[in-house]
Amino acid sequence: MDLHAELKAALEAAAEPGRAAPMQAYMRDQFVFLGVAAPQRRLAARALLASLKDIDAATLLEHAQLLWQQPQREYQHVALDMLALHVRQLSIDHLPALLALARQRAWWDSVDGMAGIVGEVLQAALRRGGDGHAHMDGALRHEDFWLRRIAMLHQLGWRGDTDSAWLFDAALALAHEDEFFIRKAIGWALRDYARHAPEAVTAFANAHRQLLSPLSYREALKHQPR
Repeated sequence: MDLHAELKAALEAAAEPGRAAPMQAYMRDQFVFLGVAAPQRRLAARALLASLKDIDAATLLEHAQLLWQQPQREYQHVALDMLALHVRQLSIDHLPALLALARQRAWWDSVDGMAGIVGEVLQAALRRGGDGHAHMDGALRHEDFWLRRIAMLHQLGWRGDTDSAWLFDAALALAHEDEFFIRKAIGWALRDYARHAPEAVTAFANAHRQLLSPLSYREALKHQPR
């Protein structure tokens, strides 16, 4: 099977060219699009991606890198779909490759997708007794704010597995930043954890209100009584 040729044919068959311009405009004209909406993209690629269930992690990452190099944005989304589908093939040893991939053609859509994949890899490592968060310390201090965003968001959806001390420390470490995507990530991460521990998040946000940006504070308590 020539995976990339078959994916290209499947996506082009699913494309609605009239969608391409609005999709490109939504991404501030940073990327070109075929015009394939997310549900149609997943449907078009599903069988091809499922056929990769027995490949090793190195080959999986090679496929992801090749998809990332394609000019149309849908191919990066397919790469993320593929990595998410086969995330059990990945381990903390593959985090550098995943983070390096995230830095290429970076924007919130690909970065947030990669944050979810990184989070699943780390959560699996923690459940096996590893120290997964140590692998995010470097990302939290990285010069590339997209990696800092991944570090801030990697515990989304963890609920009771969330390391609240790490989360709160990370929020404070990044609280001084002016970057919108960092401020938004702080608020989003706190709001997500508030679904599991609303009192703890409310107490943290109120105690550090002067340090958190108004955006972060507002997002953190969006669904909480003040």
